[in-house]
Amino acid sequence: MSLDGKVTIVTGAARGIGRACALRFAREGAQLVLIDVADNIDGVPYALATRSQLDCTEELCRMEGVPAWSLQVDVRDLRAVHKAIEFTLNRCGRIDVLLNNAGIAAPSGKAVHETSEDEWLLMIDIDLSGTWRMIHATAKPMLERRSGSIINISSTAGIVGYRNFAAYVAAKHGIIGLTRGAALDFAPLKVRVNAICPGSVRDDVKLEGCMLKEIARALSVPITEHEETFVQGQPMNALIEPEDVASAAVWLASDASRQVTGSIVTVDGGYSAR
Repeated sequence: MSLDGKVTIVTGAARGIGRACALRFAREGAQLVLIDVADNIDGVPYALATRSQLDCTEELCRMEGVPAWSLQVDVRDLRAVHKAIEFTLNRCGRIDVLLNNAGIAAPSGKAVHETSEDEWLLMIDIDLSGTWRMIHATAKPMLERRSGSIINISSTAGIVGYRNFAAYVAAKHGIIGLTRGAALDFAPLKVRVNAICPGSVRDDVKLEGCMLKEIARALSVPITEHEETFVQGQPMNALIEPEDVASAAVWLASDASRQVTGSIVTVDGGYSAR
């Protein structure tokens, strides 16, 4: 499933799943444009990735022997998104793969009627509309070449509901709908759109991930016990590793999945099968 030379954009690339995917794509030979807000956002109650973490991802990818560039971009800003696409086209000449991973897990931990309008809009703006903005800006050059793979990172929250996470669940369900609709729009011109739904993904220290900890905090699960708590809900008795998600993304980006579009790939150890 070589990605040799494929020009790939990864959003939310500074840490966690985004970094895992970027590194795996680099090992498979992809050229990479790495995007992250790399700054805190008002209303998000935890520290987001930093510029130094984004730079670290870039350096780690370059150490794999592939070209890599990092851009500080807020996916809420359509103009900035279009500039990032222009940068990629000017530097690389094309875009083969878009991996939409940027997203937040909180503000969460409240019943739907206790969620403020600002909290609701922030979650939708980043997780769902941010994914749409990246597709909006990337589709034209892909469609003109009649080639491309768009991979959206949703969640098991895009398939099932979770108490006190209504905005997150709505955004992730929205990504599934966006994936299916875009897949049908683009299929005649051979641009594929698929989604990955990870389950509870372990926060790998080497990847500086923190998403599972933040979900635990929103659920008032003690941080010292959060992995054991989440494992209890896993049919395969193990958390998902970031590399598991990256492996699925590589397959969807590669020619091995050339007839796969509009598909929802669960990487959740059987959680959503119950």
